[in-house]
Parts: sequence; structure tokens; C-alpha cells
Amino acid sequence: MITLKNLSKVYRTTEVETTALRDINLEVRKGEFVAVMGPSGCGKSTFLNIVGMLDSPSVGEYWFDGCNIAGYSERALSELRKNAIGFVFQSFNLIDELNVAENVELALLYHSDVPPRERRKRAGTALERMKVGHRSRHMPAQLSGGQQQRVAVARAVVARPKLILADEPTGNLDSVNGEEVMQLLTELNDEGTTIVMVTHSHSHAEYAHRIVNLLDGAVVTESIRQVL
Repeated sequence: MITLKNLSKVYRTTEVETTALRDINLEVRKGEFVAVMGPSGCGKSTFLNIVGMLDSPSVGEYWFDGCNIAGYSERALSELRKNAIGFVFQSFNLIDELNVAENVELALLYHSDVPPRERRKRAGTALERMKVGHRSRHMPAQLSGGQQQRVAVARAVVARPKLILADEPTGNLDSVNGEEVMQLLTELNDEGTTIVMVTHSHSHAEYAHRIVNLLDGAVVTESIRQVL
């Protein structure tokens, strides 16, 4: 699904040049669960932003589903991102002024082929699956951290993406809620969704098929937990 070839990212100002990623060569197969680890400042967030098509590499190639997206316009990237990728963030990123169901429906708002009634139905189904359907009319502030992250996962999957990118999805949760979120991601992966997750947690990385370690913007080690 994902192929990165000799990919680097350099940020430049008038005075400073910072290499965030350095000569990355990596493949992620369809249906794989990959955990990306490394110390703070090693390039994990930049890596996830590029894979999520929120940022572009300075050099190198990014192939997604067999297409080299280097020449894609911003509009084309936005369309691909909308249809193929779901995001789960550490800080949940729910909109306080919208209730739980509305937060999930928001992910379908720009899908013109999904009418309002279908949006509501799919949002309800996603919330039930994440075991927070009974909270659909509550506001985010009325939910616990674990419940908010469940809502965030529901929002990520409601558009039925091929790929979920998770950025420290358990970072703001206690151990019990963190394990529950990891079980949810594992279930989604078992059903065929490809997952790339950035994490500091070694125990949560063990849920992945493969662990990729970054250091100073480069892949230094890879370890396979199980054979797909």
C-alpha cells in the first residue's frame, strides 16, 4: 500500500537547515499494522504527516496504492486523503461545540455521495461499535478521556478508510483505557484496515506486526513480531 523510496525532508529558514527525515526506504503492505518508535525529535511526526499527505518530502518518492503521488495537486491529495485515510490523534481533536454524533458525522460532511440520513446512520453504527453509542448526544466535555478517544476512533473509521494513521493514540489515557483503544485498533486491523501508529509505548507497539525505530530522522532498526 505504501512505498517510500529515498525519502528525505529538510526544513529551511534563512539561518537554519534541519533534516527531519533522512533517506527513508520503507514499505507498508495492505493489511499490515506497523508501529513507529523513537525518541522525541527523531522525525516521527514528520513521517506521519508525509504518509498522511499533510506534508510533502523534499526529495524521494511516495507511492500510495501503486501511484506515485509526488506530482499530485493539493486538490488531488485532499481527495485521496479524504477517501483513503483516517486519523487518530493523541489529543482527540473533537470539536467542543458539537455533540458526539455530530463530531463523527463531520468526517462524512465532504463526501457528497453520502446523504444526511446515511451520515447519521453510519455515525451511529461506528459509535455503537466503539461502545459509546449511548453517549451520542453528549458533548465531548461530558466524556472521560477513554470515551473521547473511542469517539475519535469512530470518526476515523466512519468513512471506511483503507489506512488509519494513529499519532500516540494512547498518550493521554490511563493503562486500562489505553489497552482498550489498542484492542479496538487490533480489531480494525484484523478486518483488513492497514494501520500505521506512532507510539512511545513499547507494550502497545507489541500489538503491531512490525516495529520501525527512527533515530535522527533515519530508520535504524526494524523488527517483525509475527508473520502475516
